[in-house]
Amino acid sequence: MNSSNERESFSQRLQQALKNAHYSPDSPTRLAREFNIRFEGRPITVHAARKWLVGEAIPTQEKLRMIAQWLGVPAEWLRFGGEEGEHHNGETNGNNLTRFESADVKLIADLQRLDDHHKQIAREFIRMLVRINYQK
Repeated sequence: MNSSNERESFSQRLQQALKNAHYSPDSPTRLAREFNIRFEGRPITVHAARKWLVGEAIPTQEKLRMIAQWLGVPAEWLRFGGEEGEHHNGETNGNNLTRFESADVKLIADLQRLDDHHKQIAREFIRMLVRINYQK
């Protein structure tokens, strides 16, 4: 597969994964924003996100892995594809990856800003809520 087809195929898989995760595949601004709040490295520009969406570029391996984890798809499928429908459904396929929404990411960032004592209280409170939820 030549590099142009490779980029276009990646773009199609990225758009499908975004749709499956209930994000618009038509908004490079939203893609850049959602990516940047999750990625610890250098932020991407809206222009870079647009290039991913229109098949002009493929992200680095590190960025691709983060996108795959965020969207709940295998990084290998996102980059290289595979059997039709094999990983398109947005499921984690046993990889136990968690997909976080923007509010979840902000909550985690807020938790990380707390001192150790308050982090421990927050963790215990969340565990208690989870136990109560499972007992229903």
